[in-house]
Amino acid sequence: MAKRSLKASPTGIIQAKRAFELTGWTQEYLAAEVGLSTRQSVWKFFTGKPVERHIFIDLCFQLDLEWEDIADLPQKSKSLSSHTANNTTSLNSEDLLTIARDRIQGQIQAQCSTVQSFFEYAQPLKLDAIYTNLNLLTHLTSQRWLEVSDLQNNNHSERLDFSHNNSQSISAISAVNNHDKLVLLGKPGAGKTTFLQYLALQCIQGKFKPDCLPVFIFLRTFVHQCKENNNFSIINYLQNLWANYDLAPEQIVNLLQQGKVLILLDGLDEIPQNYEVEILSEIQQFSEVYYQNPIIITCRLAGQQYRFNGFTYLEVADFNQEQVATFAQKWFMATANNPETGATKSQQFLEQLRRKENLPIRELVTTPILLNLICSVFQERLSFPTKRARLYQEGLDILLLRWDRSRGIERDIIYQNLSLPDKIKLLSHIAAYNFQKGNFFFEKQEFIQTISDYLLTLPDTNRDPETLRLDSEAILKAIEVQHGLLVERARGVYSFSHLTFQEYLTSRKIVSSSTREELHQNLQYLASKIFNPQWCEVILLTVSELPNADYLIQQLKIEIDSFIQKESYLPEFLQFIDTKANSLSLPYKSAAVRAFYFSLFHNRDLNLAITLDGRLANNLDNELALDLALERAFAMAETLMTNPTIQQIINFSFSLDLESSFSLSSKMKQALSNLKQKLPEPTEGKEKILAWWNIEGKDWLVLLRRMINDFRYEGTQWDFTIPQQKILQQYYVANQFFLECLHSNCKLLNTTTEEQEKLILK
Repeated sequence: MAKRSLKASPTGIIQAKRAFELTGWTQEYLAAEVGLSTRQSVWKFFTGKPVERHIFIDLCFQLDLEWEDIADLPQKSKSLSSHTANNTTSLNSEDLLTIARDRIQGQIQAQCSTVQSFFEYAQPLKLDAIYTNLNLLTHLTSQRWLEVSDLQNNNHSERLDFSHNNSQSISAISAVNNHDKLVLLGKPGAGKTTFLQYLALQCIQGKFKPDCLPVFIFLRTFVHQCKENNNFSIINYLQNLWANYDLAPEQIVNLLQQGKVLILLDGLDEIPQNYEVEILSEIQQFSEVYYQNPIIITCRLAGQQYRFNGFTYLEVADFNQEQVATFAQKWFMATANNPETGATKSQQFLEQLRRKENLPIRELVTTPILLNLICSVFQERLSFPTKRARLYQEGLDILLLRWDRSRGIERDIIYQNLSLPDKIKLLSHIAAYNFQKGNFFFEKQEFIQTISDYLLTLPDTNRDPETLRLDSEAILKAIEVQHGLLVERARGVYSFSHLTFQEYLTSRKIVSSSTREELHQNLQYLASKIFNPQWCEVILLTVSELPNADYLIQQLKIEIDSFIQKESYLPEFLQFIDTKANSLSLPYKSAAVRAFYFSLFHNRDLNLAITLDGRLANNLDNELALDLALERAFAMAETLMTNPTIQQIINFSFSLDLESSFSLSSKMKQALSNLKQKLPEPTEGKEKILAWWNIEGKDWLVLLRRMINDFRYEGTQWDFTIPQQKILQQYYVANQFFLECLHSNCKLLNTTTEEQEKLILK
């Protein structure tokens, strides 16, 4: 028997509204045409609510529509893909987007609407309840030298702050609104993933890029699935994903060609090295072929090894005080039993955080993951750890002890009987074993075997193979369900819920080596990874945890020194800057002066020099300021060789006005004057000036370089090739990292931090 009422399908509503708009009628007029006294049924018809069957059919007739095509009929519940697979033009992109958005909304909500709380894993937090707006730096850290040199050459006397907070920042939302191709760089736990989840939710709700359909892709998961299918195509991934929501391949291509898909790619730095080339190439090619679609990629700062053409790179800024307060207030409110308790807890937390003795903690809470963990520690213990390694330890202790106090399920009894140290040792063993192999995903069977191997080292372990296997499976499930430290990413494939946990546990495994020989062997291996960005966090954590870090610091220095011996020009260059630094009578540390001159000839990044001696952030001594001004002038002259403009030429002429700011020798004054006389006069007109730079500029630049070298560097010239510049950058970054290790609260018994600093760049 036919239903007494009918309602329009989502597709039918779109078609009916379009037909109604073409008539130019009002809803009252249409109601009258079908013999209705009010427009209530017409309103229900256009909003997808049930109306009487005969009225529904009459309304379709008046609009010249086939009522079977408009009605949401049970027998017509065939998929959108089957309806249009042979005729993709039957729906325009707007209609297709509307229907597709409705179909995938639940998937995006399920994937992105919650974040795991480090305090209570059984109750994930709603993202919108704790999300705190991020800021992005308008300049990457390594690109700030121009700001620094401009301030110094303008004779600013105030002390410069080289922290992120000193750099100009913009809201992350503004940035993604203004850049369709964006790579977000950030430290571990800076909030990159959460931000992409937030964008996906905002997009599916029509609040951000409402004309787009979001897709959120964990690149680690993407690689694993592509590896299984032997197809590293983003298109193929989308088609497989959205086939579950009745979107045909032709429709997906149509959406992409119309620029209707917001691509959110998370964790570029977590791609396994042996798949990097394929994945990076695929992303680049996809962004060029389907250039109409916005793409946002996240990556750790240390993992930035590849530059995508056409993408803007911005860095996630540290949380400022206002953001810390906002996040903490939201976090305690979201985890409290009632609003009053949450408000009180957050107030207590912020008050203690502002105390003088908790300054180290305030420096740590600048990233969401660390702030999240510290909130957890505070809520549980009402005390703060003072080092990052201690922070992770406190966080893990809370998670593991909380599980120990819970009842669990019966088959977890073998895991429940493990002591807390044994649980941490087991997790450390799993983390280190896989990290050393470069594994971020672990097959279930291999995982179970790793657990079994560890259980066999414990007394009173049942060695029956079947019992051992069942116990290992129970432990794996307990870790996954009760703690959330391990997550099943795909069927039978696991990973740590956050890479930071794997890094910390790996360092803990190294520190807890059973013998001195084993420890030294592990530290030698660890030091050999200093040029591998993926190991930097593990090295830092290990340095801070060792009761005596002398041996590791020594091995790190040996690795850095060995590196320079591979390149014949590097020792020679280091000897040159050391001689230059020693020839000057300056009030700065010699290592800082070496770093200053290293940067002048390489990347002009003064961060290492300023970290070594903060006095360099103030007005520079005349000798250094003069060399900086000369190199700055030379760099400006080089830019004039490509596409000179009058404004650039004017700025360059000001940069050569050195006599008014610096005390120059008479010979140098004369040489500089001779060079200036060769330049065209400003009165000669734009065309002649530009022509001069195009014809004679290159030769003049050679003379400027020679003058600088003769008067400032005793005639020595350093002109590095692009490959040599890359080697210099590796060496420079390694020294920056070595200094970071020294400043990581490491315990040195046979030497001092100051003594080790003197060896940097030497």
